[in-house]
Amino acid sequence: MTVAHYDLMDFEEVLDKYDPVMGLEVHVELSTQTKMFSASSAAFGDEPNSNVDPVSLGLPGALPVVNKTGVEYAVKIGLALNCSIAESSRFARKNYFYPDQPKNYQISQYDEPIAYDGYLDVVLEDGTEWRVEIERAHMEEDTAKLTHLGGVGGRIHGATASLVDVNRAGIPLIEIVTKPIEGAGERAPEVAKAYVAALRELVAALGVSNARMDQGSMRVDANLSLRPIGQEEFGTRTETKNINSLKSVEQAIRFEMMRQGAALDNGEEIFQETRHYQETDGSTSKGRPKESADDYRYFNDPDLPPVFVSREWVEEIRATLPELPWIRRARIQEAWKLTDEEMRDLVNAGALDLIIDTTEHGASADEARSWWVSYLSGKANETGAALADLPITPEQVARVIALVKEGKLTTKLARQAVDGVLAGEGDVDEVVAARGLEVVRDDGAIEAAVDEALAANPDIVEKYREGNKKVTGAIVGAVMKATKGKADPKQVNQLIAKKLG
Repeated sequence: MTVAHYDLMDFEEVLDKYDPVMGLEVHVELSTQTKMFSASSAAFGDEPNSNVDPVSLGLPGALPVVNKTGVEYAVKIGLALNCSIAESSRFARKNYFYPDQPKNYQISQYDEPIAYDGYLDVVLEDGTEWRVEIERAHMEEDTAKLTHLGGVGGRIHGATASLVDVNRAGIPLIEIVTKPIEGAGERAPEVAKAYVAALRELVAALGVSNARMDQGSMRVDANLSLRPIGQEEFGTRTETKNINSLKSVEQAIRFEMMRQGAALDNGEEIFQETRHYQETDGSTSKGRPKESADDYRYFNDPDLPPVFVSREWVEEIRATLPELPWIRRARIQEAWKLTDEEMRDLVNAGALDLIIDTTEHGASADEARSWWVSYLSGKANETGAALADLPITPEQVARVIALVKEGKLTTKLARQAVDGVLAGEGDVDEVVAARGLEVVRDDGAIEAAVDEALAANPDIVEKYREGNKKVTGAIVGAVMKATKGKADPKQVNQLIAKKLG
């Protein structure tokens, strides 16, 4: 990677001289109906500044009330991350002025988080398992959304003006903070990406968030410092803010390692600061000096009482936890007899859950896998859409498979039915009826088409009778053309064999 406005050290040289230390802070928006401290809607994508109320606007005298579902979701996440759940936790005020915070402070948790001391085991590309220790997972509210005009991709860098949308202010958030991740060396960028990917998969499986990084439902702040090989004391860290894709997490860590390595070698000081990730070239740019906890003047929020979580409630929530994604993957892989590489391909393509859902509607795993990873993946590539975003459901794919199995559709006709569903023409049966796709079962019509094809190809008939049974493909093709692809190829072959003795 070459970025003109920064000196960068070769990545391998960084590893020869320095040990990277990471810390990852992941903010997860919860899928509650209302905000964390008010009854205002938490819906995504509504008209800007339409989901507001006195609490999210920070109006004097407005009093917050804790969202119980938000607390429940926080406990779910904590349990899934193998955390201890505090019987009592408190909300604090994190004081700072910024355009995205109408009341000039954020309600968060400081020294009394709801979940603490956990871990998440993640699997790297080569199958290596890496344990990431979790420091804490605490509840807070999201800030308003700033849209920066004139910058690249709506980011602040290069912007000339900013717009504020308070709809997001007050949305329930869980911030998951790792302990320092040491010893990763050259795999530091990969570990960061794998951890965020596993966390995204986990919270989506829990049903507490859609974890859409592209929509800001999950955002990553990546801390990175370098220390000379053999030194125990950590170096000065930088914090790259609001990273919104797995690829960007990996690139930001890698870039900061190379930038900081070059700076240290040049005798420059590394400042504790926030940095902005640049989508255009994978670089980071200087933000603002990074405050310490003291600068935020944390104190317990006088408007909110402590949150008490009984052991009984925790166990009730624990009982609702679904099978964790990696456990389900291992079970599915064994049941379907997939290799590690095949399973990775399904996961990376975003096809695994779709295939599982399709089998739950009656299709076999092989049939479901064939449709999703071949024909439908091709359709997704044509449009640039994610596989899961195609306008067809696993239930509809299962219906197509069932019609083929029943002999009502050929594979070719089934693809046309799928095309119709993707085009918005209706459900599978509606498309089949509207397009007239169902296999022709009129024996007389098919027999007439076979007779006509045989009469038109006497040379093929002669070769067949001489013992070359493979030549009938042309006859079958002619019949399929005559019936517009609606004849059953199996039936056609049987008729040909019967007529030719």
